[in-house]
Amino acid sequence: MGAGKPTLAQIAQSLDLSTATVSKAINDKPDVSKATKKKVEQALKDSGYRKKAQNKKAQCIEIVFQELENLWEIEVLRGLTECAAEHGLSVVVTESGDHQHPASDWASGVIARNPVGVILVFSSLTENEASLLSSKDIPFIILDPSGAPSPNSMSVRADNWTGGLLATRHLIALGHRRIGIITGPSNMLCSKARLDGYHAALEEAEIKIDDNLCREGNFQETGGLVQGESLLSMRQPPTAIFTCSDRQAMGVYEAARRLGFSIPQDLSVVGFDDIQTAAYMGPSLTTVRQPLREMASCAAEMLLKSRQGRNQTHNSVILPTSLIIRNSTQSIG
Repeated sequence: MGAGKPTLAQIAQSLDLSTATVSKAINDKPDVSKATKKKVEQALKDSGYRKKAQNKKAQCIEIVFQELENLWEIEVLRGLTECAAEHGLSVVVTESGDHQHPASDWASGVIARNPVGVILVFSSLTENEASLLSSKDIPFIILDPSGAPSPNSMSVRADNWTGGLLATRHLIALGHRRIGIITGPSNMLCSKARLDGYHAALEEAEIKIDDNLCREGNFQETGGLVQGESLLSMRQPPTAIFTCSDRQAMGVYEAARRLGFSIPQDLSVVGFDDIQTAAYMGPSLTTVRQPLREMASCAAEMLLKSRQGRNQTHNSVILPTSLIIRNSTQSIG
């Protein structure tokens, strides 16, 4: 190979291998045979080649929220920290951006932090950002994506359509026919899926869909209050409301109190998420359980499998939702 320090390309040429294969062998990638790795290691030793020092991975998983202010995020964090602890990892929490995309300076920051992987809640990345993270060997996964994720991106979400179907079927089984709905933001995939499930249940029961009973919320208490007051102030108010988040259900409870409606005697309410406070509302809230802890744990496991080069059957995982019946719904009189 000549005098002086050999280059990687020279070592590859001497072994009749590609530079890419030698690089993979040096970095212990799984798609290089043991025999090839052994041959490369011996050639490196014989030539005196020294591998460049690399930034050591921080032993943590980073999770990116738009905001961290309620029990929804806490439930996700619990699932993630439990899984991370099993693998000897810690968790870094970042607040950045919105439902569509983290802030513009986030990518450079995460590269400097160099975690073993990243979980993005709702948000997605541009092709350039995804390529940049890939070049630094930082896999990422989207938890509860706000839009349709790229086929090449990993994602985990709940079965929102079935959740919307179960909630509405429950109210129909109790005899309700005027069933209002307060969705989340219309540009979010989970909102659309829950609304579609609601529509499917009405069509199944041959109940005409009334667009006047549909309101767009924001998944927060304010959306439930404002849109709840709007629905309950109608000349013919609904006898039941499906709110597409438990936080919005809290707002509907307050709207009902202000307007003199008693729950569940005058108004049945179903939420979505089953956050911890749902069971302690007055009355306790019937809701669709979204498996938030399991979703976070699943996302972490997928990240770690990706880092280890283990093949996964699916890039996209959908976990089941279930109806939790409590005291906020009853048969219509």
